[in-house]
Amino acid sequence: MEDNIDTILFHKSTKFVFSDQDNSKLSWIAMGMTAGVYAVWTMFVVPGFRKVPWKLKVPYLPSGKAQTANVLKLLQGRKGRLVDLGSGDGRLVLAAAPLGFQGTGYELNPILTNWANAKAWWKGFSKDQATFLREDFWSADLSKYKNVLVFLAPSVVEELEKKLSAELPEDTRVIVCRFPLSEWQPTCTEGAGLDQVWAYDLVNLKKSPDHNQSQQLI
Repeated sequence: MEDNIDTILFHKSTKFVFSDQDNSKLSWIAMGMTAGVYAVWTMFVVPGFRKVPWKLKVPYLPSGKAQTANVLKLLQGRKGRLVDLGSGDGRLVLAAAPLGFQGTGYELNPILTNWANAKAWWKGFSKDQATFLREDFWSADLSKYKNVLVFLAPSVVEELEKKLSAELPEDTRVIVCRFPLSEWQPTCTEGAGLDQVWAYDLVNLKKSPDHNQSQQLI
C-alpha cells in the first residue's frame, strides 16, 4: 500500500469500466467491481470518523518508502518517546523502532490499529518499542513526547498548531509529511514533491517574537 489507496482502487476498477468491449455483462462486472473496491476503501476510511468533529476528520493516506526514509533522516540524532498522530497501518512507528525510539501511534480505525499491532508483534517489538492505540489524539495529552510525526490534511493545520504549541515541551521536534505547517518556520527539510517532509524544533519556535505574540492572543 505504498500509493494512495483511493488511487489504487480507482485504477483497478476503471480498467474494466473503460474497456473497448461494449458488452452488458462487462458493464455489470464493472459495476460490481467498483462497488466492491469502494466497500473495501470505506472499511479503511470510515471507522472511527463519527468520534471526531467533522472539520478534524482526515482520511487514511499512507506514507511511501521515500517519504518514510526522509522521516528517518530527520529523526537522526534524536532520542526519547515518539508519537505518530494518525498512524494508519503503523509503518512510521515501526520504521523508527529499530532506531531505539519508544513509539506510540494514535489511530481511530480499528482495522488499521489491529493490523499495526499485529505487525509490531510479528517483528518482535515490545509494547515499549511500538504500540498502537485506538484513541483520538485530539483528546490526548502529548506533553510526554519528544518526537511527533504528522501526516494529516491542510484543513486541520491551524487547530493542530494550537494543540502542539500548547502541549509540547521546548525540546520536541515535530516532523510533518507532505503538507507543511502554515504559521511555523521549519528547522530543516528532506525530499521534494509528494515525498517532502519538514522538521520543526519547538525550542526555535517558542523563542520567536511571532510565536510569543500569538500565544498572548490565544
